[in-house]
Amino acid sequence: MKADNQDRLKAVIVDDEDLARKGLAMRLEAFSNVEVVEEARNAREALKAVSAHEPDLVFLDIQMPGMTGLELLSEIQADLMPMIIFVTAFDTFAVEAFKVHAIDYLLKPVEVDRLAEAISRAVRLKQGLSVSQEKQKLLELAVSLTGKSYSAVGELINNSESAGYSDRLAIKDGSSTTFVPARDIDWIDAAGDYMCVHVENETHIMRTTMRELEATLNPSIFQRVHRSTIVNLERVMKVSSHINGEYYLTLSCGSSLKMSRSYKDKVKHFFK
Repeated sequence: MKADNQDRLKAVIVDDEDLARKGLAMRLEAFSNVEVVEEARNAREALKAVSAHEPDLVFLDIQMPGMTGLELLSEIQADLMPMIIFVTAFDTFAVEAFKVHAIDYLLKPVEVDRLAEAISRAVRLKQGLSVSQEKQKLLELAVSLTGKSYSAVGELINNSESAGYSDRLAIKDGSSTTFVPARDIDWIDAAGDYMCVHVENETHIMRTTMRELEATLNPSIFQRVHRSTIVNLERVMKVSSHINGEYYLTLSCGSSLKMSRSYKDKVKHFFK
């Protein structure tokens, strides 16, 4: 079964011994979620490999001629720093390894069970980092669009009920009324005198105005990104710029929404 992208790990093996590199690469073939993108024989090659591939994980030998694995870490650019698993024939470097935040320390010859343990730990760490980064991006987008401080946006998120914003919309259709939880809404767009409320794979039509909806919905979660569009910021997965100066928001449901040029200054930090 093919691994989910969030579970997949790009890896680089760094070891001055050919047999050690090949042996570890062969063991890693058993793990469908690990792709060895390069093997490096020394620190110089390792630096180039990290810069070229930006791997999630590096299996790093400690004792190498010229520059040790520990010394190599100080040369890697901070924003490119991958997760490190030390692979060594000696256990005397364990303390030093964990001082530089290695996620595991494997002794040669590497046992398959221990290798599986280390890879599982790397996957969990990558997933945790991914969730954390997405939350941070959404918080930054909310701050940009609302013009409020981080703490103010945080307060709005935590106290949305007490702030007087609706936690659901009552959408009338003839003699019946559908109650839609606000957080389930992906986005809302205008169609003449009506609003189209998009919830998962359904579209609900309600007679109201954009201004009335803006006043009803929590602004730390829902923001107007176009004259006729309100988006749920929690659904935004990606912000893309286009050559004509426009921006597009990709939502978790797969929809792509155009962002008005007048909002471009509010998302500049996404393209630094």
